[in-house]
Amino acid sequence: MPAIALLAAVFAVVTEQLVQWKYGTLGIVGLLLLTVGVKARNTTCSSLGALVLALMVTGPAL
Repeated sequence: MPAIALLAAVFAVVTEQLVQWKYGTLGIVGLLLLTVGVKARNTTCSSLGALVLALMVTGPAL
């Protein structure tokens, strides 16, 4: 069980660093909103986070 928790923590840190490297501070804010919204079961917060991340990903394509 501790190995799974360690792998989950490493995955979370790596994902956060990749998002920050590629999308900057706004990407981290979107990821934070999405994570907090899912954990708190707050659909407004998670929807805003997903929207921010979607706009960051599709921004150059527009």
